[in-house]
Amino acid sequence: MGLYIASLNSGSNGNCYYVGNEQEAILVDAGISCRETEKRMARIGLSMDNVKAIFVSHEHSDHISGIPVLAKKYQLPVYVTPGTQYHGRLTHDTLIIRRFAAYEPVMIGGLNITAFPKFHDASEPHSFTVSFNNTRVGVITDIGSACEHVVKCFSTCHAAFLEANYDEDMLMNGRYPWHLKRRISGGNGHLSNRQALELFKQHRPDYMSHLLLAHLSKDNNNPELVKNLFDEHAGQTEIIVASRYNETPVYYVCGEQPANTVSQRREIMQRQAPVQFSLF
Repeated sequence: MGLYIASLNSGSNGNCYYVGNEQEAILVDAGISCRETEKRMARIGLSMDNVKAIFVSHEHSDHISGIPVLAKKYQLPVYVTPGTQYHGRLTHDTLIIRRFAAYEPVMIGGLNITAFPKFHDASEPHSFTVSFNNTRVGVITDIGSACEHVVKCFSTCHAAFLEANYDEDMLMNGRYPWHLKRRISGGNGHLSNRQALELFKQHRPDYMSHLLLAHLSKDNNNPELVKNLFDEHAGQTEIIVASRYNETPVYYVCGEQPANTVSQRREIMQRQAPVQFSLF
């Protein structure tokens, strides 16, 4: 048994990622409204009944704006660091606040969620790996550089959401003011297509089945451009571009029964998916 993953939205207008097994799931960030979260999950056969917690990567509004309503409605614990809670003003009395620390696993049912630090212009930014049985998925966005923590965790993932925020030429020749260009491309900003590709080429494990390119800039990137860039080097990894407007399909990731080709992995997902969907 492996993990089911989907992006509900990915971009500066809101970020929310689903990772779960057949019994329980978590959301990493909740930057879209409760209503949109529910609608998008329902369209792809997922249910909020399976979601047991929200993990917060950092305090920027596109990652936390949906938390107060969503967490209150479903009585979900919100895992957040003290600095992120303070700067994100997640101080509502109705929130169930839980803490996490880097490299200290949190168990949510059978899911093992482990945070790790990263460089980003936030108070206490973290990314996460989610493990179940022998399958591990990384949610690695909003990173200024592929630091040692990012490399270490990415290199062990069977699938990952990986930031590919901007094309360097589009950013530098675009309409943004210089100070914003420097912020985005600096070591505490976002990862470019080229930087993400180098991480993928140099540190992707042979068994990585899915890579979801995430947090694309509306103004400084192009989904077709970045997909073509990664497809050239994808090998047996299926490349998906997560949208800033819609949810992705649900993808099944299995570390116990690695498939040798993309077509074989699709067959595995098709065989397994009805088991998952019949529960919702």
